[in-house]
Amino acid sequence: MKKIFTITVLFLFSFVLPSFAQEDNGERSRTIEIKAKKFSYTPNIIEVNKGERVKIRLISEDVTHGFYLDGYGLETKANPGQDSSISFVADKTGRFAFRCSVTCGEFHPYMIGYLVVGPNLRFRNYVFLTLFLGLGSLAVIFLKKRD
Repeated sequence: MKKIFTITVLFLFSFVLPSFAQEDNGERSRTIEIKAKKFSYTPNIIEVNKGERVKIRLISEDVTHGFYLDGYGLETKANPGQDSSISFVADKTGRFAFRCSVTCGEFHPYMIGYLVVGPNLRFRNYVFLTLFLGLGSLAVIFLKKRD
């Protein structure tokens, strides 16, 4: 009876868990609003997951500001009181600087922020869970054979 229960549970996990393992491939979407004002971005650190579709909406609150994202080569600019946006899929993991691409004053070179693209944790957790269940099943089988 326990053997049938174990097989049934493993069978169910083999069909349920793969649905959690699918990478997002741009299916998930996030809109991030960044306000640019006198030598700073708010927020200045943005965290997303690999595979997410990201839309960045740049809003200038004082003078014309730009936004250039290193590593992705994306650029946009916003005039005072207006906004602009760019969209992309975060397909590279790492930390990427973004900076003002329009000279906006004496401290313009210090107007920097960071985009942090983390790994797809959902996929990695699925892999670890599958390995754990597989090794656990093997341990149960070998311990049963000893008895």
